[in-house]
Amino acid sequence: MSAPSRDEAIFVGRKLTKVYRTGEQLVHALRGVDLEIYRGELLVLLGPSGSGKSTLLNILGGLDVPSSGEARWGEHDIGAADEARRTRFRREHVGFVFQFYNLIPSLTARENVALVTEIAARPMPAQEALRRVGLAERMDHFPSQLSGGEQQRVAIARAIAKRPEVLLCDEPTGALDYETGKLVLKVIADVNADLGTTAVVITHNAVIAAMANRVLRLADGLIASIEINAERADIETLRW
Repeated sequence: MSAPSRDEAIFVGRKLTKVYRTGEQLVHALRGVDLEIYRGELLVLLGPSGSGKSTLLNILGGLDVPSSGEARWGEHDIGAADEARRTRFRREHVGFVFQFYNLIPSLTARENVALVTEIAARPMPAQEALRRVGLAERMDHFPSQLSGGEQQRVAIARAIAKRPEVLLCDEPTGALDYETGKLVLKVIADVNADLGTTAVVITHNAVIAAMANRVLRLADGLIASIEINAERADIETLRW
């Protein structure tokens, strides 16, 4: 799949820094990051543990704020927004997929997804979201009755059910085996292609980068390089 047009950046970050204090020590998680994320692209943030990729993802999603710099979503300065405005931003624009599924054990797959549709402005029916991730036949099962890959796909269905503009995925295959991981990556790629949802995937696995339109390699809180894939690799061809 060819790269989408770069005419419209939906997210712009300028000179983003993030400093944490651990006891007497200051930890510089981000050291002046500039980036743009374009509507409809699939972007991979690649780097080892401690490179700053999770911190950057949290700022993109309004879960955290930068210590300095500017983080803008369209006309909105989410980096300077208060918690109430960032909560509204997450609710209206962002879907999250984490390494661990965070499903409610006492609810079925359908009910876990339906929780999100209750707070969304224009939700996708839970059944449709589950069908899109290949779980139409498993929607009335509880998490304990689902495999790890199926639970992760429920988490993706929950994220896309509110029709977010961007899907932020934090090591979505980190707890999965190879074959199951490929299936989850295919679901993310399909959501990006079929719904036009901008997708950002963070990973330490360099092989996964081939599925993206662009790859931002992070090291020591900086973007070390930006790579563009003229054609995205078919998920089935990935080997790690």
